[in-house]
Amino acid sequence: MKIKLLLIDALNLIRRVYAAQPGDDGPGRVDDAMRTSAHSLQRALRECQPTHTICVFDGHGPNWRHSLYPEYKAGRSPMPEALNAQMNLFKDVFSEIGVRSVCFPTLEADDIIATLACKVASRSGNAVILSTDRMFLQLVSDLIVVRDHFKRLDMDQAYVKEKLHVQPDQLVDFFALTGYTTNNITGVPSVGPKTASRLLNELENLDNILSVAYTIKGKLGEMLCKHAGEARLSQSLVRLKDGIELGLNLKSFRYTSQ
Repeated sequence: MKIKLLLIDALNLIRRVYAAQPGDDGPGRVDDAMRTSAHSLQRALRECQPTHTICVFDGHGPNWRHSLYPEYKAGRSPMPEALNAQMNLFKDVFSEIGVRSVCFPTLEADDIIATLACKVASRSGNAVILSTDRMFLQLVSDLIVVRDHFKRLDMDQAYVKEKLHVQPDQLVDFFALTGYTTNNITGVPSVGPKTASRLLNELENLDNILSVAYTIKGKLGEMLCKHAGEARLSQSLVRLKDGIELGLNLKSFRYTSQ
């Protein structure tokens, strides 16, 4: 049987569901979010029909990106206290519907998900990443797709090309140029998506762009030269790690419909 692994970006799901609940922060709103998150996850299981599934939570401690760039994710609104206090209950509820959760103290969910998706794909299995985070689009291939659960939209290679006008394997360099404001990653000032995609279609990658930046006239060339260091730092920050040794056995995450 061919593996089809559903990887859930847990906080992406939970926080979006929580934000959509009416009322003030507090236990009642958390309970509503928990029920809705469970129903959403059950719908995802029906729609995706996975053979295996893992719900991935962020670790609590600083990670390697903070070591590279202390301002990583600075300015983000903190998780509401009442919601944060109930994370273990969310894991219990997900477990009751057949989905086990994983969390590593100093690892981001993004890198865990990237590692698991790429490992499955390397063995000719399929991986579906349930998240609205466009950072995952760099992983998209014939065997890996990112699914926007709320829009019921599979973001595949054709989607990336249509929406961002580059190939998935160019997205690390795309975000290195534009920055990724959600994570407080700056990129190159004044370089937006249209300019980044044009540069990448003409010159293929960031190294080529920066090597000829001094020949590019006007403000664009000036900014590329002046902020080359920031672009390379941003490139390191946005590139997902896909070879982490996690010590997980996929057999432990086989999904049996309830």
